[in-house]
Amino acid sequence: MEPATIAAICATFVLAGFVKGVVGLGLPTVSLALLAATLGLPQAMALLLVPSFATNLWQALSGGNALAILRRDWLFFLLATVTVGVGALALTRLDPAILTGLLGVLLVVYAAINLAGVKVAIPIAHQSWLGPVFGATNGVLTGMTGSFVVPGVMYLQAVGMSRDTLVQAMGILFTLSTLALAVALGGNGLLDAQLGMMSAVALVPAIAGMMIGAKVRGRLSEARFRSALFVALLAMGVHLSTNLVA
Repeated sequence: MEPATIAAICATFVLAGFVKGVVGLGLPTVSLALLAATLGLPQAMALLLVPSFATNLWQALSGGNALAILRRDWLFFLLATVTVGVGALALTRLDPAILTGLLGVLLVVYAAINLAGVKVAIPIAHQSWLGPVFGATNGVLTGMTGSFVVPGVMYLQAVGMSRDTLVQAMGILFTLSTLALAVALGGNGLLDAQLGMMSAVALVPAIAGMMIGAKVRGRLSEARFRSALFVALLAMGVHLSTNLVA
């Protein structure tokens, strides 16, 4: 990789880590959106693996509710994990521009829902069959685009978890999805030694960004920062979705 490319990757992960440090989420989404626009979608997916796994594993293990979460929604998490490989088959069979455009659409949906403050509640009676549907859909889309959030996060937000439990559940989803994505990319010949090493190196700026974000968190309005984040993701999603009509 050229020095300018390495510098751009490091800057991206400092920014993505900063976002996570301030609001507690967004590292994979921000880094994926920026890197897909500059390096290409498969490369972006490979580069986020180590920073995403390391930061979300900590989130998944924090809180003391992991076993209860897994007992409650084990089928959702199972299908969200095993179907990643199915979606990843598209990476070697479809035009990357189409998949990049699909990523853009997912970012637009995710940002628009959060900006609009839409809240959906799924009754307990329907969670037993909707969980697997949302899980499988999330896994396929993760394999195709590298995005972990749509519709899996929306499902977790809709089943009535407390805030701390929700944060840990999202950490579990992102950790399992990252592991499955690494296996899928490797199986399709899209994860080589150089990308793997660069992904490991990217963990350093990601953690540095998180530390900076955590220090300035108290000085920023989290609500305004979240709004700015989702506006930026909306704009980036619109930009990436133009690949569908280019």
